[in-house]
Amino acid sequence: MALWHGKSKRKPTGGRLVQSRKKRRFEVGREPLFTNLGPESLRKYRTMGGNSKNRMLSAAYANVVDPATNKVTRVRIVKVMQNPADPNYVQRNIMTRGATIQTDAGMARITSRPGQDGTINAVLIAE
Repeated sequence: MALWHGKSKRKPTGGRLVQSRKKRRFEVGREPLFTNLGPESLRKYRTMGGNSKNRMLSAAYANVVDPATNKVTRVRIVKVMQNPADPNYVQRNIMTRGATIQTDAGMARITSRPGQDGTINAVLIAE
């Protein structure tokens, strides 16, 4: 079953809303594919207007910036420590924006959206 991003069948008051047209292809969404910890894997998607997005399926490295020196280094991800999106994501090692990860350089918070950008950018957290 496809995800549909169109209008609801109900009004805000709870009454029935009569549809003025049928569903359109551009209103169809996609099932979520989460970014796991593992060897790097990307999937390319065609988006609106013939553009494309790279969805990251799994990642082993992150681009981490150190706020003290303002230097960016590519470091290995050890594990996911915390994820405010869903506590279950920590056990499954799923990385989303805002997740705290353990890296070889220390703890870092993910600032990019791996499912949209196709890369993991993070900022070191002062401990």
